[in-house]
Amino acid sequence: MDSAPTNGARVRILIVDDHPIVRQGLERLVEREPDLEIVAEAATADEALGVIDSEEVDFVVLDIGLKQGSGLDVIGQIRARRDDLPVLVLSMHQERFYAERVLRNGAQGYVMKQGDPSEIIPAIRRILSGDLYLSPALADELVRRAVEGPEESRPPAEQLSDREAEVVRLIGGGMSTREIAGELNLSVKTIESYRANVKRKLGLRSGAELARFAYDWTSRSMGVTAG
Repeated sequence: MDSAPTNGARVRILIVDDHPIVRQGLERLVEREPDLEIVAEAATADEALGVIDSEEVDFVVLDIGLKQGSGLDVIGQIRARRDDLPVLVLSMHQERFYAERVLRNGAQGYVMKQGDPSEIIPAIRRILSGDLYLSPALADELVRRAVEGPEESRPPAEQLSDREAEVVRLIGGGMSTREIAGELNLSVKTIESYRANVKRKLGLRSGAELARFAYDWTSRSMGVTAG
């Protein structure tokens, strides 16, 4: 897959991130490259999809943790609109917690915000050449997982669906069931169902145990030691 222009035109990039400082930092990196340009920015899922529907875009840099909507959902909706449009996810979360889910949803790469900013341009170029971009450590881990056996042999948290993982992430961020429902544009009853599924899969007996697990899991995914 390579949707980059082939006629010498610059690659048109959309940045999707709800932090203006992050968008400005990416702008400074990209503007140094003579063959790349940022043609649009978006802070929400709806804004991003609106740009993709109305403008010519060759590449998307996407934050997975949007305040309005889910980055995982955005990847799926991009695939439904433009199956050839490459997506690089830029995230606060450690690779081992989210990168495999991101790839399954159709993105082509994963870079952590805490990493070296100089990693971003090579990641974009590698994806434009038709390859995936992951850190060497994560690439090795995914190969190991591929030969380990069935999904059931993995830790229970890795058996959560993408939506269940999103709900856990938001619980870990201190959001209530009603707030999560608003964030994901779902009903309170649906979020309660996801909470029940998570408790069942993880063997948690109460909402308090779920909240503690969610806090610990979210903290670890962001490289923070939970106390």
